[in-house]
Amino acid sequence: MKLKQITQKDQLKLKEVYFDSVCSIDENIYSKEHKFAWACQAWENSEFEKSLLKGIGSKLICNKKIIGFATRYPENRLSLLYVRSNYKRKGLGTLILNSIERDALKSGINKLNTEASLISYKLLLKRKWEIDRKEKVNINGLIFERYKMFKIL
Repeated sequence: MKLKQITQKDQLKLKEVYFDSVCSIDENIYSKEHKFAWACQAWENSEFEKSLLKGIGSKLICNKKIIGFATRYPENRLSLLYVRSNYKRKGLGTLILNSIERDALKSGINKLNTEASLISYKLLLKRKWEIDRKEKVNINGLIFERYKMFKIL
């Protein structure tokens, strides 16, 4: 496995990882409708597009295939962190997150912010991120709960 910088030509493959990751979430946590609304953000949400085009990020490659990625956009915000379904719960999200945090610190960023799902906030808490507050957002008419979080690097 190898970590590399994301490039613009990775966009479609990153969206595939994102879609696969979101669709594989346990339906006891998010319903089919919630997962579909969330997964469609890769094509419907301009902020998602900006995060891929203008963000700074890392991709994890295994056997020449992107299996996970994360981006910072703007540079003090963890905007995306996703791992393919068949590679989840193997420490790879942590590996990618470590890279993002290290790169932010090297860039002079000493605090990162994010909005974390009911899935990712647990990983972030283990990595010493803190919850600022819980919030609800509307995505395509469906209410999602998430956590505003931060980490002092």
